[in-house]
Amino acid sequence: MSAVILALIAGAVIGLALGALGGGGSVLAVPALIYLLGFTPVAATTASLVIVTATSATALAAHTRDGNVRWRTGLLFAAAGVGPAMLGGALVGRLPASALTVAFAVIAAAAAIRMLTARGSAERTVRVRPGRAAAAGAGLGTVTGLLGVGGGFLAVPALVNVLGMRMRAAVGTSLLVITVNSLAALAMRAGTADGLDWSVIGPFAGAAILGAWDGKRLSAKLSGPALQRVFALVLLAVAGVMLVDAVV
Repeated sequence: MSAVILALIAGAVIGLALGALGGGGSVLAVPALIYLLGFTPVAATTASLVIVTATSATALAAHTRDGNVRWRTGLLFAAAGVGPAMLGGALVGRLPASALTVAFAVIAAAAAIRMLTARGSAERTVRVRPGRAAAAGAGLGTVTGLLGVGGGFLAVPALVNVLGMRMRAAVGTSLLVITVNSLAALAMRAGTADGLDWSVIGPFAGAAILGAWDGKRLSAKLSGPALQRVFALVLLAVAGVMLVDAVV
């Protein structure tokens, strides 16, 4: 099977997951790029940032039309993560490939465990603490810059629990934060973009964007918790394979 066909299939699956679950789907982009398309860990995290940026920006436009984006709050939250995202983007080329793989596997496993254990909670008012908000924004920026993941599975809980946002607004605003952080990280990765196969990345990103729209419709027809559990188990298995691959 050609690389372009594999990229289209992988992008569609990741887009479906992202659209159906509202976050977390893009975490599969890096392992797909490494194990299906033969990218190195550094190239895969850079390519993933391109895909995440394009997909998040497209979804952001849709949420903006629905009035679900809190621009002032989101930009302030993102501002705390821009510096760490740029630092992570600058450092990634100096880290061993095995270290990146292990770090990514740990983050993917954490995302899977959170999906398996998450329970719905009532919306509540939270007292905003600037220090906690800045720390959460910086942490998200670091993860985005180093590992090339959007971090929706981290951003949404932070916006709900730290800033007291309602879930719908948190999902929309997280896309703004992810887009800003991803662009900041990409700005510092100019050197790692050399030699990327854009004939593969383009179809991958396009399929992910289209898949996200279909995933949004799919979520209205199927059980959200069931979809989340299946995705979490797949993600946990992928994390295990990556961890074994890095340490053996």
